[in-house]
Amino acid sequence: MTSRRNFLKTAGLGGAATLAAPAIVKAQAPIKWRLQSYSGAPLGAHVIKPQIDAFNKAANGEMEIELYYADQLVPTSELFRSLQNGTLDAVQSDDATMASPADVADFGGYFPFSTRYSLDLPVLFQRYGLDKIWKEAYDEIEGVEWISAGAWDPCHIFTKDPINSLADMAGKRVFGVPTAGRFLARYGLIPVTVPWEDVEVALQTGELDGVAWCGFTEAYEVGWADVCNYALLNNVTGAWCGSYFVNSESWAKVPPHLQELYKITIDQSHYYRQVWYWGGEANLRVHGDKMELTTIPAAEWDTVVKDAEEFWEELASKNERARKVIDIFKEYNQVMEKAGVPYRYS
Repeated sequence: MTSRRNFLKTAGLGGAATLAAPAIVKAQAPIKWRLQSYSGAPLGAHVIKPQIDAFNKAANGEMEIELYYADQLVPTSELFRSLQNGTLDAVQSDDATMASPADVADFGGYFPFSTRYSLDLPVLFQRYGLDKIWKEAYDEIEGVEWISAGAWDPCHIFTKDPINSLADMAGKRVFGVPTAGRFLARYGLIPVTVPWEDVEVALQTGELDGVAWCGFTEAYEVGWADVCNYALLNNVTGAWCGSYFVNSESWAKVPPHLQELYKITIDQSHYYRQVWYWGGEANLRVHGDKMELTTIPAAEWDTVVKDAEEFWEELASKNERARKVIDIFKEYNQVMEKAGVPYRYS
């Protein structure tokens, strides 16, 4: 029979052995991502950097996203291809600007008269089904995941010479988002593509006559208001449609709790931009002193709105998915018109 003393001695040796050889915990290296935005650094300080800073802080060392601005790692026109092949882990852009092959790409960026206000866009995605259509479209493309879409600023035209009529658009070379550029070309505007960081110089040298890329907030923030003399108040649409995309393999390596954190900080970014742009647009129309405001008369501008219906139908005829998107735009706008004030005032 084992004595109490021997039992305690054995137990003591076992305990000592356990204490003498503690488990060695090896720290796992953090997940590293590279994200490139469509935006240059001055604008990126608002539209992307707060989100990335918040994510990196909350990830607590488990993951770190390196942020790059327009054209820093790859040309903006190669964003999609670079995301698909893994050169980039994530991208913030509209579909058209990043040269996405998805059949919804035409509806990213500025799609003429699809929205009146910035809040229209998230409602279209969250309540009217555009989110499901975008996910479905990108699920058909290997290597890329669509994560979320949000609203940016309205599309105005800023120029060196004034636009007071549709005839004044003829021959003006403007830097702009692809789909809106194609539509405005009907009135003689000439869409020109240059690297984002070269736009200001191109305006100064006369290579460009203006921009049709943004609203007042961006024009002032990035310096284009310093080299443009006039701002056309008639806007082509109420909000830019931008999205977050990720490389499929990179996304699969991120644990669920960090995936959720990424989505949460994206939502935080969407909210930040809603407030920043909404307040900025109104303030700069009233207090901005760098550009003179011009307006195309309502009767003439109504013809542009009417022309957009034909443009919508041209795109709807491409395929079944495009038809679904256009039908949603039509349904939503009918609801808003019937709802009246404050949803629509005219």
